[in-house]
Amino acid sequence: MKRTAGILLPITSLPSRYGIGCFSQSAYDFIDWLKEAGQSYWQILPLGPTSYGDSPYQSFSTFAGNPYFINLDALVEEGILHQEECDKFDFGDQADTVDYEKIYKARYALLEIAYRRSWITENHDYQHFVRKNKWWLTDYALFMAIKEQYNNLPWYQWPEDIRLRKSSAIDEYYNELYPYVEFHQYLQFKFHEQWSDLKTYANQKGIRLIGDIPIYVAMDSADTWAHPELFQLDEKNVPLAVAGCPPDGFSADGQLWGNPLYRWEYHKETNYKWWISRLAYCFQMYDVLRIDHFRGFDEYYSIPYGAASAADGHWEKGPGIELFQCMEQHLGHHDVIAEDLGYVTDSVRWLVHESGFPGMKVLEFAFDSRDTGSACDYLPHNYAENSVAYTGTHDNETLVGWLDSITNGELNAARDYMCDHYTPKEHLYKSFISLVMRSNAKTCIIPMQDYMGLDNSCRMNKPSTVGNNWKWRLTKEDLTDELKEEILSITRRYGR
Repeated sequence: MKRTAGILLPITSLPSRYGIGCFSQSAYDFIDWLKEAGQSYWQILPLGPTSYGDSPYQSFSTFAGNPYFINLDALVEEGILHQEECDKFDFGDQADTVDYEKIYKARYALLEIAYRRSWITENHDYQHFVRKNKWWLTDYALFMAIKEQYNNLPWYQWPEDIRLRKSSAIDEYYNELYPYVEFHQYLQFKFHEQWSDLKTYANQKGIRLIGDIPIYVAMDSADTWAHPELFQLDEKNVPLAVAGCPPDGFSADGQLWGNPLYRWEYHKETNYKWWISRLAYCFQMYDVLRIDHFRGFDEYYSIPYGAASAADGHWEKGPGIELFQCMEQHLGHHDVIAEDLGYVTDSVRWLVHESGFPGMKVLEFAFDSRDTGSACDYLPHNYAENSVAYTGTHDNETLVGWLDSITNGELNAARDYMCDHYTPKEHLYKSFISLVMRSNAKTCIIPMQDYMGLDNSCRMNKPSTVGNNWKWRLTKEDLTDELKEEILSITRRYGR
C-alpha cells in the first residue's frame, strides 16, 4: 500500500487581498506549492455557506457552496466587476485574520453588482446548471431569499404558512422574490464553476482533495426546512430531540449541538435515498470524503429538545453498516475517511472495520492523562496501516500550543516514548511530526500551523466557543521555499 502525506488547510486560510481565502490565484499557487513539497493530499474543511458563528460545520445547506469563496478577480476579468469597485470596500485590516462582519457586507455587495451585470438568464451553462441541480438548488435559493426578507431570522420563526411550506405560500414567495432566488442560484453557479476548475487543476498536478462533511445538518438550513420528513420533528416541524455528546472528562455538561436528529426508520424505508444523493454529490465534489462524527452511524446521542445541557441525553441505535452497504451498491467504491474520534466502543470499531474505511489517529490524544482508556490507541506504534494519522485536527490545539498546555508528567511521558529528552522544547513540535510521519498509517495529514510551529493564537477552532474561531489565515510570506523544502525532506525521509 502506497504511503502518502498531505496538509490540512481550510480554503478560508489562504492568502487573499479580499479578506478571506477563496478560489483565487492563491489557491492555484498553493496547489503548486503542495506538489513541490511532495504532498499527495490537500484536506479542507466543509465548503457550505456559514451562519452565525461562522462554523463550516453549521451550514445553511449541505449541498450549496459558500459565496465567500467566489474569486472576485475572475469576475473582474469577466468584466462584470471593476477593480476600483473592489478596491473601495473594506475587507478587514489584518492579512492573517478573517473579519467575517466586514467580509459579509463587502462581498455580498460586490456579488450583487456582478449578478445585475451578468445577464445570467441568457447563459446556457447557467441554465444547464440550474436544471441539473434543481433537486436541491431551488429550495436553497428560495430559502435564502425568504431568510433575507425576514432579516435573517431562522426558518422556524417565519410565518406559519411558509414555515410549514404550504404550496400556495411557496408559489407566492417564489414569484414575489424571484430576482433574489435567481441571485442565489447565480452565486451557486459561479461557486461550482470555479471549484470545478480548481479541482481539475489540483488533480492534474497529482493532488487529491479531501473534503469534509458533518454527519448532521443545521437546524436553520434549507435541508431541514425543505425535508422535515427526514428528521425527528413534530407536526409543527419543532424538534423532538437534538444532537450532542454526553458529559466526559473534558466537559462536565457534555456538548449540546442542537442539530436535528435523523428519522432513521424513514431513511431505511426509502433505501437511504437522501443519503445516497448527498454522498453521490460529495463524491463529485471531492476525491476523498471525510465524514465527521462517524460513531453517530452506530449510535447517536439524543438530547430532549429544550434541555439546558447534554446531561439528560441517551444513546439510540443508528443505521449501522446497512447505510454504507447501500452506498456501495448504488455508487460503487469511493474513498472515505471515518472520523472515529472520541469515546469509541467495540461496536463503533466493528462498524469502521466492516466499512473498510480508514479511521483517524490523533497524536495529541496519545499522552492525555485524563483519558486512560483509549490513549494507547493513539500511540503511533499501534496505528493500523488502514488509518489516517494526524498531529491534530481543526478542533485541537496546535502542536506548539499543546506542548505549552500539557502537564510536565505528560510531556515527560511523550519524551520517554520518543527517547528524546534533549531537543529544546521550542523545536520539539518537529519531533512529533516525524513521529507521526514514520508511523505505519498509510496516510498522514499535518495541519499547516503545525508545520509552521505556530502557537494557539493560530488555532482554528476551540469547540463549544463562539467568536474567535475559523479566523486564522496564511500570508503570502508564510509559504517560503525553506518551509517547502523542509516538508519535502521529511516526506521523502519516511517514504511518503
